[in-house]
Amino acid sequence: MQPVYKRVLLKLSGEVLAGDKQSGIDFETVVGICDSIKECYDMGVEIGIVVGGGNFWRGRSSGDMDRTRADHIGMLATVMNSLALADAFEQLGVPARVQTAIAMQQIAEPYIRNKATRHFEKGRVVIFGCGTGNPFFTTDTAAALRAAEIDADIIFKATNVDGIYNKDPNQFDDAQKYDKITHMEILKNSLKVMDSTAASLCRDNKIPVLVFNLNDPQNIVRAIVGENIGTVVTE
Repeated sequence: MQPVYKRVLLKLSGEVLAGDKQSGIDFETVVGICDSIKECYDMGVEIGIVVGGGNFWRGRSSGDMDRTRADHIGMLATVMNSLALADAFEQLGVPARVQTAIAMQQIAEPYIRNKATRHFEKGRVVIFGCGTGNPFFTTDTAAALRAAEIDADIIFKATNVDGIYNKDPNQFDDAQKYDKITHMEILKNSLKVMDSTAASLCRDNKIPVLVFNLNDPQNIVRAIVGENIGTVVTE
């Protein structure tokens, strides 16, 4: 199998790392996901990862807590997930580096764009923690920003649904799945696949997005080799 992309930004939700536990980290699940990513790595694909923190903390459901503080807690949650991913990669023999948008020198490198691209050139997976480092921005926006900065060919958004629908397929039996859609249509129709800031960043920087289901981690490999899965978002 030959990859159709050279450099990919993979966006993982924190929830997928919990597996059947619903919260926290299920390390067996993490290793399974990283094993599929390793298959892509072994093909020569350069891989950056942005991971969420929803398996530990969801700031938008934190009640009356100050939004900035709630978002900072969420950023720390993404660092825990980033370290778990890095450990799984190293157990599988894949060199990995964690870079964080908030400085924490004893734990991880600070995010430096040129250093990240150098890691790719040296054959390392780079995991970006802390989102953008700013409150009020989601990890989807962080994925779009990092993808633009590292010149990724595409963003893989791995979710718990098999693509983008015109309405929630879990609530509506007549929900229709898109095979292809534009960033502008996502914005115009307020589709909940990603927040509007992330969609705008992808549109403005001409970054395609592939949305697919991660219930089967092998979908990452299928996406890398160009199989028709999920929904493609383009200009």
